[in-house]
Amino acid sequence: MSKVAKSSLIQWLYKWKDPPAQLLGNVILGLLVLSISLISAFWILTFSELGEGYAFMALFPYSYLIVSYASLLLFYRLGRFEYFTFTQLTLLLVMPFFMQWVIGGFGASSGVAIWGILSPVGALMILSTRQSTPWFLLFFALSMISWGLDSTFAGYALPIPKHIKEVFFVVNVCGTATILYFVMRFFQSQKERLMREVDEKNRLLGEEKEVSERLLLNILPKSIATRLKNNESRIADSHDEVTILFADLVDFTHISSGMPPATLVDMLNQVFSRFDALTEKYGLEKIKTIGDAYMVVGGAPVARDDHAEAIARLALEMQHVLAEVSANSGRMLNMRIGINTGPVIAGVIGSSKFSYDLWGDTVNMASRMEQYGLPNAIQISASTYHLLKDKFLIRSRGIIAIKGKGDIETFILTGLTES
Repeated sequence: MSKVAKSSLIQWLYKWKDPPAQLLGNVILGLLVLSISLISAFWILTFSELGEGYAFMALFPYSYLIVSYASLLLFYRLGRFEYFTFTQLTLLLVMPFFMQWVIGGFGASSGVAIWGILSPVGALMILSTRQSTPWFLLFFALSMISWGLDSTFAGYALPIPKHIKEVFFVVNVCGTATILYFVMRFFQSQKERLMREVDEKNRLLGEEKEVSERLLLNILPKSIATRLKNNESRIADSHDEVTILFADLVDFTHISSGMPPATLVDMLNQVFSRFDALTEKYGLEKIKTIGDAYMVVGGAPVARDDHAEAIARLALEMQHVLAEVSANSGRMLNMRIGINTGPVIAGVIGSSKFSYDLWGDTVNMASRMEQYGLPNAIQISASTYHLLKDKFLIRSRGIIAIKGKGDIETFILTGLTES
């Protein structure tokens, strides 16, 4: 067959909608069939040239071509390519041995049975390691039979010219070696290609996983994200003592009226991005932003003894950040900050757009500290005051009426002590 025919055969095989490994096996089988078809044509021509007494030897390669392509047509129409594989491997194994026996043994045929090795090698590349073992054992058994009966077969050998035997020897050795080399070379090249594709897919999956994990960490605390990845379906924790901060820009709706959307978003992004950096600096956890409000917790989801102190330091620096943004933007920005300490329930809610959140009276009181606070002041509850009074400058604001809470004593955090 020509190169065009070979290319057409491979293109036809690639039309089969098989998995990559099976498709590769189909192509390799096609190459073996093509190679044996060419060598069969050579045998037919050679035996025909030797005269009428040798013409019957051409029956074997003739039979191979007929059975091979008839089975190909039949199983192609039936869609049972595995039967065609079995038929081809059987023909590849049996035909060379039968030819060697009929020609007159190893010497007369120049070891034509060596072509049978293509059967177990083909099975190894087309099927699997385990499935190829029986084919190799059959090849080994037929080789032993040929060796044991070689003298018997030689007694019936027809006189074949010496130069024909030499040609057969070269064809058998070089032909088998050439086919094995190029088939295995093709197998290896396809294997390398598939491995490159697998490596590329793994790289892309790794990048996607990294992006997904970054997005997950933007939504959830690291410890909570880890628990979710470990298939923990319900996350609900009780924390005996945490400190919660609420911050809200005062009269921001009025300030931002008439402001272009891009400018508004850019300003909020400047403020909250720097708040995020401070939150990370102090090892705290941002819970959420709602419009121009910002919520942070210390002591959850990972417990820590200095949660109130860390939140207080954060609040003081947030005031400095807002002052800098105000100076740079030319707009006077004011902010109320409220802080409260106490027990909470924390957990993850939702299934698709899930979020980590806090519940309990402590959260409500922290929100009230902000709502009833003063512009540019940090208002704290009595529970937080008792944790901070030795390290921070705090003054009493006195008793104020808070909706739903009654008259509550509150305090204003103004700075750190000198020590």
